[in-house]
Amino acid sequence: MIYHRWYENKKDAADALALRQEVFCDEQHFQDEFDEIDDRASHLVLYEETLPVACGRCFAEEDPACWHLGRLAVKKAFRGRGLGRLALIVMEIKAVESGAKTTRLSAQMQAVPFYEKCGYHTVGESYLEENCPHILMEKDLAGLSQPAASKA
Repeated sequence: MIYHRWYENKKDAADALALRQEVFCDEQHFQDEFDEIDDRASHLVLYEETLPVACGRCFAEEDPACWHLGRLAVKKAFRGRGLGRLALIVMEIKAVESGAKTTRLSAQMQAVPFYEKCGYHTVGESYLEENCPHILMEKDLAGLSQPAASKA
């Protein structure tokens, strides 16, 4: 059974940070994975039983109607099961519940088709982050309402 848990500070988000280390640093060889945003972001972890299998972080930008989603990672053995999409949806729900009308993310170019299937569109030109091509993507959340399950 998959369930999720939110951590509202970096100190308590050890499972998210460990999974990001595994996916972004160990697998993809990023070196600057952790930053000051971790101190103010909300960290999501999806668990299967007690095993962290996916994670992400989100936070309001300067304009609280726009939230930034990022650091979406899925444990290698659990890819292809829809967990990345599930994590993205859970973060979007949190954003909507917090008043967001738009979400943005910085996508690796190889992940653009995934995010497009989830309703995101590219904005501007691609750029490099640690020698890896990325592009800004955005999704309009206006018109989305809170799912009944999240209103309890």
